[in-house]
Amino acid sequence: MNYYSLHHNAPKVSFKEAVIRGLAPDRGIYFPENITPLSEDFIKNIDKYSHEEIAFEAIQQFVGDDIPTNVLKEIITETLSFDFPVVPIEEHIGTLELFHGPTMAFKDVGARFMARCLGYFNRDKEEKVTVLVATSGDTGGAVANGFLGVKGVDVVILYPSGKVSEIQEKQLTTLGQNITALEVDGVFDDCQEMVKTAFLDAEIERTLTSANSINIARWLPQMFYFFFAYKAIHKKHENIVFSVPSGNFGNICAGIMAQKLGLPIQHFIASTNVNDTVSNYLENGEYVPKKSIATISNAMDVGNPSNFIRIQELYNNDLATIKQHFSSYSFTDTETKTAMKSIYNQHKYIADPHGAVGYLGLKNHDLQDAYGIFLETAHPVKFLPTVESTLNQKLDIPTQIQEIMHKEKEAHFINDYDGLKKFLTN
Repeated sequence: MNYYSLHHNAPKVSFKEAVIRGLAPDRGIYFPENITPLSEDFIKNIDKYSHEEIAFEAIQQFVGDDIPTNVLKEIITETLSFDFPVVPIEEHIGTLELFHGPTMAFKDVGARFMARCLGYFNRDKEEKVTVLVATSGDTGGAVANGFLGVKGVDVVILYPSGKVSEIQEKQLTTLGQNITALEVDGVFDDCQEMVKTAFLDAEIERTLTSANSINIARWLPQMFYFFFAYKAIHKKHENIVFSVPSGNFGNICAGIMAQKLGLPIQHFIASTNVNDTVSNYLENGEYVPKKSIATISNAMDVGNPSNFIRIQELYNNDLATIKQHFSSYSFTDTETKTAMKSIYNQHKYIADPHGAVGYLGLKNHDLQDAYGIFLETAHPVKFLPTVESTLNQKLDIPTQIQEIMHKEKEAHFINDYDGLKKFLTN
């Protein structure tokens, strides 16, 4: 399998090269040259297969010969060492819980998969690879945990100062070893732009790659849990609509990839907070990035989502086709809190702010005879002050969160790209 840059001004590369590079030399993100649908028989008989077998079938064509079959199966087994339950909420709405991994966020899947791929590629090399990643919240913790102790890999995480929750900050600043956190005076988009700039800086002699969802090894494994959700409910519900809380749009883009592989998903909803670049685009046909705005659903505080160009590519850059299969709605913090209260009061389910936004997307959409699934992308405890004050409920702190709360934060403060460059060239 080869990958090409969506800026169309760089050579095609293999899966291995795309993972190691992260970003193409022309600053474009990589996209697979071919997408071959899985057999109808496989989809029809999906109940006969384990999660690991389903994941292997979904990802194998995109990895190709760069990782031996037995190694790829081991990577998948280690990646999927936790549950992905669909929990009923209302008669025609359920939630896919993606927070049962080690850092209690959906990004555990992509981070663990990528870490193991990169570890395999780097197994015999003496030169270290530096993984450079920007985070608006959960990515940093998932990447830090996934790459902790991986031989030959240093991880540098950039996060916006004061714009991640206390628990999120603890998860990415307290591990030590091969993990370094850089606290940035700015917003997520500033962090993301610094990462992209560093890749093209000839004066930085380190081998750099990215662990954001621009990296194909972070992005593609997110297909897995759409298959798992379909397996769990397809016998009861024929038509399925997924509402995905969306920031950088990698997660929903992976869902569309699952659909392209043959998964019979009726429609996708990108549910966002007030960072509404994509919903505005669908409404007026103009894609106009803007400065991100801080919200209580901070992992979605992205004003220029990197992965939307992949969604456009999947729909042949045709706006009419995009609108036929894909909707996007934007919601305020006030609406989000109201939804959190409604879900709890009516159904005794505690949703985090991101999940609540996903729920609102379904309520704003005409489901007709479809079953709606919103993604609960992070455990509510990661947004403790917001959830407890909104619901007037005290949450139990899971063990893996308790273990980090007493640890001291270690982070280097930087103001701008010069600060990042100085750190990388020292």
